[in-house]
Amino acid sequence: MVIGLGLVVAAGTACGQRADNVSPGAQPAPAPATSSSPSVSPPPVPGRHQTFPPADAKPVAATQADFAALPEGFPHEVWVSPDGKTLYARAEEGGCGRASAELREETPQRVVVALVEDQRQLTGRMCTMDIRYPVVSVPLVQPLGDRVVVLQSEKRPL
Repeated sequence: MVIGLGLVVAAGTACGQRADNVSPGAQPAPAPATSSSPSVSPPPVPGRHQTFPPADAKPVAATQADFAALPEGFPHEVWVSPDGKTLYARAEEGGCGRASAELREETPQRVVVALVEDQRQLTGRMCTMDIRYPVVSVPLVQPLGDRVVVLQSEKRPL
């Protein structure tokens, strides 16, 4: 009985201790100061997904984008970098698939970009049934300017 009571007292004492190792009555150390400068998105890394385009990317006007070749329900979002030489688009991927963007055509009138989903056929591995919408990027040879952006979709088995 004495051992049981000792365990209860020890447990109660342990539960009453502060996790920050500050003794009662002492003031905890102040939190580190944070920078007051606005956060800046790091530049995108080719081949890596991101949830949003860089903060300085501008949406491409609806009159300058052609989404007709995309499947129903596919996102209709495309942005351009401030220098006009990188396009960002919202793609679609799911399960074991991986989205990317490929420049298919670049003429003085239009830029054609394929939003590709590589679908892995992995034996013995389960793939989730979720759908994700990452932002993918593709570099242009010349700045976009007034050219029309044509987005296409392709599913590619691996």
